[in-house]
Amino acid sequence: MQSSELETNKIRNDFPILTRKINGKPFVYLDNASTTQKPLSVINKIVNYYSFYNSNIHRAVYDIAEEATHAYELTRQKVCKFINANSPQEIIFTRNATEAINLVSYSWGRKNIQKGDLIILSEQEHHSNIVPWQILAKEKNAKIKYLKIDKTGNLNLNELEAYLNSNNNNIKLISLCHMSNALGNIIPIDKIINMAHAYGIPVFVDGAQSVPHLTTDVNSLDCEFLAFSAHKMLGPTGVGILYGKKNILEEMDPFICGGDMIKEVHKEKTLFNDLPYKFEAGTPNIADVIGFSSALDYLNEIGMDNIRNHEIELTKYALEKMSELKQIKVYGDVNLQNRGGIISFNLGDIHPHDLATILNEDCIAIRSGHHCAQVLMEKLEVSATSRVSFYIYNTKEEINIFINALGKAIKLFQL
Repeated sequence: MQSSELETNKIRNDFPILTRKINGKPFVYLDNASTTQKPLSVINKIVNYYSFYNSNIHRAVYDIAEEATHAYELTRQKVCKFINANSPQEIIFTRNATEAINLVSYSWGRKNIQKGDLIILSEQEHHSNIVPWQILAKEKNAKIKYLKIDKTGNLNLNELEAYLNSNNNNIKLISLCHMSNALGNIIPIDKIINMAHAYGIPVFVDGAQSVPHLTTDVNSLDCEFLAFSAHKMLGPTGVGILYGKKNILEEMDPFICGGDMIKEVHKEKTLFNDLPYKFEAGTPNIADVIGFSSALDYLNEIGMDNIRNHEIELTKYALEKMSELKQIKVYGDVNLQNRGGIISFNLGDIHPHDLATILNEDCIAIRSGHHCAQVLMEKLEVSATSRVSFYIYNTKEEINIFINALGKAIKLFQL
């Protein structure tokens, strides 16, 4: 499928919410970095499960239970193929990417991080990739080092090399976002993994923003862990994915204990289940995992390269239009190959929350605030930014509507 306006308009027909009009105005959704909209195929998949084969999984032998189990496990197989993992056993379903990070922090971190050890993060991480490590570091009396970003939001790999050369005996983990949720910057994660592995250091990749937009191959990357969420890639909320190398997952203790993560329970001891079920205690989010299957089918049909090209085209167009407004300040790398379909900006001295409110009057949905990246905001010396983010159903016409609304705000505030 080619990335074109004609195809985009066809795609839009699959998303019921995009037909909405509020106060007579078309709904322009530009907050895809937060969550994406859902196509009918995903919605219908969930409804079909609840309507015709609603059952718990892995536990019963009657027909609809086996049907539900098969559908649930089929999604796991599709996720495995989507990121080119070696085995479905390496795919753990969680509630979200945040839980996936916490799982590793708890189950891997408490076994492997000791007093005086270092964990390497960066200044542009989402809070979900900071706070769990802070808690672990405090508990273990370890330390966190932050890789600095420059004015364009890019990492200085020379600084990382210096850390590795001087502290490699103490560095026990590097955990970085592949794409910044606030700036859209894409970091050279493949180079970083190679650098880390030269010193035997594992790497956790926060792929919440990158996996929905870029072809992801964990075999090629060779990362130890990867986390992402279904809801940012056309799937339902409540489904996160943790990929981990099988040999590492096998050495980790369970994160949550209860039903389905056990083989045997006796008064004095418990035998844990095999992978991946050791990390999936209790009744999971069956319906939404099954719904995610259709989201993966949808993305595969379009093609990840086409998705990437479409977003580059939209981002280039939006940046060109925004550059015509002298009152605007855009953050992040201007090189389109180094950024995703995310643009953070400020318009004069208008507070981002006020701008978002004004744009909402024209039925334009954007994000405003610190984007769960307050360390980054401190680096940028701002309290908040406005953010627009694109996906497969966005169009240049919608960007024009957005730019016109910015013009109205400029006049309203007499900038």
